[in-house]
Amino acid sequence: MARLIEVTDAEDPAVDDFRDLTTADRRPDRPGGRGLVIGEGRLVVERLLASPYPVRGLLGERKRINTLEPLLRELDVPAYIVEPDMLARIVGFHLNRGVLAVADRAPEPDPAELIRRSSKLAVLEGVVDHENLGAMFRNAAGLGLDGVLLGRGCSDPLYRRSVRVSMGHVLRVPFARLTDWPGDLERLGANGFRVAALAPRPDAVPVGRAGLSEGKVAVLMGSEGPGLSEEALRSSDLTVGIPMSREVDSLNVAASAAIVFHAMRSDS
Repeated sequence: MARLIEVTDAEDPAVDDFRDLTTADRRPDRPGGRGLVIGEGRLVVERLLASPYPVRGLLGERKRINTLEPLLRELDVPAYIVEPDMLARIVGFHLNRGVLAVADRAPEPDPAELIRRSSKLAVLEGVVDHENLGAMFRNAAGLGLDGVLLGRGCSDPLYRRSVRVSMGHVLRVPFARLTDWPGDLERLGANGFRVAALAPRPDAVPVGRAGLSEGKVAVLMGSEGPGLSEEALRSSDLTVGIPMSREVDSLNVAASAAIVFHAMRSDS
């Protein structure tokens, strides 16, 4: 059972894992920090507790901690109980959700192994916005993708904001980083994947006619501004696009991902 510990001093070092989450150079989920995974709110915390990520502890209001009691029975970790005003002083902002959990990172899958055991993948290049990245992982979870491959220039999907926007689903969808870009894309073809690049080009095949639900498919998606690099486009087998109306040239990358991921489903 988790150990319930009341905290009455906001400077107590026991809660340092949760401290100053708005201060960029001190945030524990930022590069140069401790690399912790931070979950906010009951639903996200529940998914973190059920994930492979080793939980270090929880912090929250008593009523919020109490709602997690069934899950806490199996954990030998501290659950720090604080009043709402002290919670705000510790984390650096008012937290409406009233509870957080922190965990260490788990080992990431080897890209070759993730490719080998998958049939539907998203491959991202240059997706830097944490909220878009989190939304894409939520889309991937809800629409049945097997995993996400992170190419050149992508942000870390385990940043606090990405975890929050994904509603914790980033903790459920396997992801791996491609270190040789775009060379690693050759592994997809070698494993029987058809690689479809999403790009708003005149010669793009409409996504509904591209047969993305058939066989092994990996969809390449690029950054919110410039999109995919020419290197990535040359590494694809075909280019697909989302037909647009009213002189709109494209959608937000997370919205585009939802459309494409749905088209990849066998029951779409």
